[in-house]
Amino acid sequence: MTCLTRLMRCCTGGTGVATSLLAVPLATARGLLAAVLAASSLAGWAQVAPSPAEVARYQGLHAAAHAGDLARMDAALAQGAAIDTRDSHGRTPLHVATFARHPEAVRRLMRAGAQHGLLEADRYDAVTIAAVADDEATLAALLAAGASARLTTSVYDGTALIAAAHLGHDGVVKQLIAAGAPLDHVNNLHWTAVIESIVLGNGGPRHQATLAALISAGANLQLTDRQGRTPLQLARERGHTAMVLMLERAGAR
Repeated sequence: MTCLTRLMRCCTGGTGVATSLLAVPLATARGLLAAVLAASSLAGWAQVAPSPAEVARYQGLHAAAHAGDLARMDAALAQGAAIDTRDSHGRTPLHVATFARHPEAVRRLMRAGAQHGLLEADRYDAVTIAAVADDEATLAALLAAGASARLTTSVYDGTALIAAAHLGHDGVVKQLIAAGAPLDHVNNLHWTAVIESIVLGNGGPRHQATLAALISAGANLQLTDRQGRTPLQLARERGHTAMVLMLERAGAR
């Protein structure tokens, strides 16, 4: 089964969509297929934050990190709490504080020696969690404290930059680029950050700003998808006129 088939089945339950695409004009079919792909990818790449039930069971450092309670965090650490202890989904207190959007708790944990590169059960690190959440404040805290923007994460062997480009989180993308994120990493779907900003974006202002940041940083505009299509070809196919112009001006072919 291809990745596309899996994505479509994830989104539609395996019913109807492929058949309906055959019954509409080609341009419309392409638009529908792009929408299915984007929606499915969003579902497939979603991260799992602690549920209310999990939070209710938290004790010690996990509970303090989720609440952003610095005094309780300090007390737990002083009493010998393991700073990288994991919950049932493999989340450390640093992951939990990041999910909960507590920049100061993140700083405190990093200063105390939390390992920023640890991955939870879905293979996400704290930087990618903040990037997907469009949480610029927590991301800035992580990066300033020494967290890496270069890790390979997720079941798609991607990066925080690819995830942020996919979602059009342009401010996050700029932070990650400044932190040395690999511009041309190719994930196991054979997509780069540039490609994801096009094929999984809506062509709107934030995805345009994302693409502009990647172009300005020197991302390779000739790397192709698995079918050999360049970013410029993909933008043309999707009717993303502004992106087409940006790529053409940058010398893409």
